[in-house]
Amino acid sequence: MWYPRYLKRFVDLSITIPLIVVISPVLMVLASCIFVTLGRPVLFRQRRPGRNGKLFWILKFRTMTDACDANGRLLPDGVRLTRLGQFLRSTSLDELPALWNVLKGEMSLVGPRPLLVEYLDLYTPEQSQRHQVVPGMTGWAQVNGRNAIDWETKFELDVWYVHRCSLWLDLAILFKTFVKVVRRDDINAVGEATTKAFAGSKSDSVTNFRSAA
Repeated sequence: MWYPRYLKRFVDLSITIPLIVVISPVLMVLASCIFVTLGRPVLFRQRRPGRNGKLFWILKFRTMTDACDANGRLLPDGVRLTRLGQFLRSTSLDELPALWNVLKGEMSLVGPRPLLVEYLDLYTPEQSQRHQVVPGMTGWAQVNGRNAIDWETKFELDVWYVHRCSLWLDLAILFKTFVKVVRRDDINAVGEATTKAFAGSKSDSVTNFRSAA
């Protein structure tokens, strides 16, 4: 697979560097709006597993408050998600800081989404293949249902991508992502403010999680 080994990184940098320059004023405006409405920190940082499970800090714009209940536990996502946060998520603008992760080589523009660390022990051997490539800001699963499909289907799509990664597939995914973002399709799971937690392929139990992809 010559493309993911030798050319994919070049494609990432060729698109990411000019893109950051062009959208830098937008990034500054968004950061200012978040600072005014939520205060510090402006960025949300969370450990995520990358290629071969190596952990890195993913960056996103902050979209939620830190409101807790009387016992000090975070309130549900739907309660903590601000109006600005809803807008950022619906337009995927909250993902833009991850371009820094792409510059550092921790992420690619296209690849399986980096999920929560606690999911690592829940994957089947086949599902774990999603970590054979660098994770992406968007991916095959995102343009084929995103949060509107179940976890098993997402992982099947991720593994399908791992074994068929190519320049033309990446370009097609980027184009389809642009269309999805413009249309704001499949942003959340049905009946959820964000999405549902993965509880393992052999379990039907799902609960909300905090600030995941």
